[in-house]
Amino acid sequence: MNAAPVLRVKDVDVVREGKAILREASLTVQAGEHWALLGANGAGKSTLLALLGALIHPTHGIVEVLGHQLGRVDLRQLRSYVGHVDPRHPLNSPLKVQDVVLTGLTNTVERVPRWHPTPEQAAMADRLIGLLGLGDRREARWPTLSQGERGRTLIARALMPSPRLLLLDEPATGLDVAGREQLIERLDTLQETYPELASVLVTHHLEELPPGTTHVMLLRDGRCLARGPADAVLTSDQVSECFDHPIRLTRVDGRWSVRAGRPAGPQVG
Repeated sequence: MNAAPVLRVKDVDVVREGKAILREASLTVQAGEHWALLGANGAGKSTLLALLGALIHPTHGIVEVLGHQLGRVDLRQLRSYVGHVDPRHPLNSPLKVQDVVLTGLTNTVERVPRWHPTPEQAAMADRLIGLLGLGDRREARWPTLSQGERGRTLIARALMPSPRLLLLDEPATGLDVAGREQLIERLDTLQETYPELASVLVTHHLEELPPGTTHVMLLRDGRCLARGPADAVLTSDQVSECFDHPIRLTRVDGRWSVRAGRPAGPQVG
């Protein structure tokens, strides 16, 4: 008997001010799967991610997160079991990296007054900081971090409660090439370290997809264009239709790249 899925979305609509943002969206994510939501700006990716993170309710349809159906569960409590990484983290205080990571336990932006981590919790924060390649920045303060270092700090923070699900909303936004590559390398390391962890990543740049991406959903105008195993979904024809532009898609050493124009011959596997 198969285990219950980490996420199940069935025939979901999201309507705001009379406008359909998502229409008849369905998605099932199992433990250990790593999904990417791809589409042009305005395709509905961030809205779907907000549903998966229990941040909003659907207008119609069913959304189950970690076995709990939205509308029948305390959303605040449910969110504490989901690692949600938003690069627009609203931190204004000059907290140290370790302190930022520890706020993942209290699900707050700032450190809670008079709250102190146990030695085990502090040790776990240090392990995650090292895993994300930030061991030498443990004492660095938030304003001094690069955009890439902030992103990796937030991933470590999201992993502190040991979630079964990690949601990443355009984590490579604003990164230079080195920052992007460091992020992708660490995401692949996480997949190896936590084999049961499921993840969903939102992007509109295929070059940002980690090699460990197992499944993809293509969204266009709020509808699912295609979904399934990455190799089956990421074809030049389907990606061209998704972005309404002729695209030649190739994959080398596990990484995807795109060029304008239709492919002249067989795609690289």
